[in-house]
Amino acid sequence: MTSFARPRVVISRCIDFDSCRYNGQVVRASLREELEPWLDFVPICPELEIGLGVPRDPIRLVAGVGGEQLVQPSTGRDLTQPMARFTRDWLSDAGEVDGFILKSRSPSCGVGSAKVHRPDDSGPPARGSGLFAAGAQERYPRAAIEEETRLGNLLIRDFFLTKLFTVAAFREAAAQRSPAALVDFHARNKLLLMGFNQTRMRALGRIVAEQKLTSADDALERYGAELDAALRRAPRIPATVNVVTHAFGHFKKLLTRREKDHFFETLEAYRSRHVPLSAVNAMLRSWAARFDAGYVAGQSFFEPYPAALVRLEAARGRGRDVLDRV
Repeated sequence: MTSFARPRVVISRCIDFDSCRYNGQVVRASLREELEPWLDFVPICPELEIGLGVPRDPIRLVAGVGGEQLVQPSTGRDLTQPMARFTRDWLSDAGEVDGFILKSRSPSCGVGSAKVHRPDDSGPPARGSGLFAAGAQERYPRAAIEEETRLGNLLIRDFFLTKLFTVAAFREAAAQRSPAALVDFHARNKLLLMGFNQTRMRALGRIVAEQKLTSADDALERYGAELDAALRRAPRIPATVNVVTHAFGHFKKLLTRREKDHFFETLEAYRSRHVPLSAVNAMLRSWAARFDAGYVAGQSFFEPYPAALVRLEAARGRGRDVLDRV
C-alpha cells in the first residue's frame, strides 16, 4: 500500500467548517468530509479575524492608485490596513503550509476571481485576488492554491491534488536533510516530473547528482526552486504520452505482439481523448507486477495522491483550458 505525506492545507473557514459568511451561511462543498482523512486542515476567516461580525454588511475591493482597497460601502470603513496587518502577521506564524483552498469571489480570499470595483462604479468590475489570498501567494509561492468552486473540475482537481501531495512529500524529504532522502524523492517522482517538464526534470537530476559538491541547504533550496518551476503548469497530453511510452520501454521486449498492439491502440485512444489515462496506466501497472519491475511500480506518476480521492465523473467547466490560470 502506497504511503503519502500528510499535507497541511489552509482553508477558508466558511467552506464546510462554520457559518461565517457575510450572510451567516456556510458553503457546503464536501471537501472537509472527503479530504480530511488524508490531510490536516487549518481553517481561517480573515474577515472575522479583523473584527467583522456574522452576519455583516458586505465588503468589496476598490481599485486605487496604490493598489486595491478593501472597504465596507454601507459604513464607509476602510479595512485595507487591518486586513493587511492580519494577513502579514497570521501568515508569518502559520508555519509549514503545503496548500490553500480559498473561497471563490471573496474580497479577502478569492484567487483571481474577486471583483475589483472602480471608485466611481463606472463600467464592469475587473477581476483580482482578495487581500488575504494575495498575501498567501506571496508568502507561500510554492504551495498549491485553489478555490473551492474550481475543484469541481476534474482536471483542476487532479492537478491541485498532484501538486499538493508532491509538495508535501518534498517537505518531508527535505526535513531529513539527507542526500539519500533527496535521491529517493527524485527517483520515485522521475516519471511524474518528466510529464510536467522534461527539461526541468533533468535539471533536478543534476542537482541531486551534484549535492555532494555543495551544502545540504543549498541543494535543497535549488531543488525546491526547480521543483516549484516544474509544477507551475499541468502536464499536457503529448507530454503524458511521452511518459507512458517511456515506461512501456521497460516491457517491450517481454510482451507479445498482440499486447503491444493493444497498448498502442489504447494510447492512441487516450491521445484522442476517447479513454482516460487510467486505461493506459492499468496495463503498465499490471506489467510492472507481472515482471516484478519495482522501479516502474514505485513511480508516483501512477498514484500521485491517494486512490480514494480519485473521481471518475466527467469534468465540469470549459475543459483543459481552465488550467491556464493556475
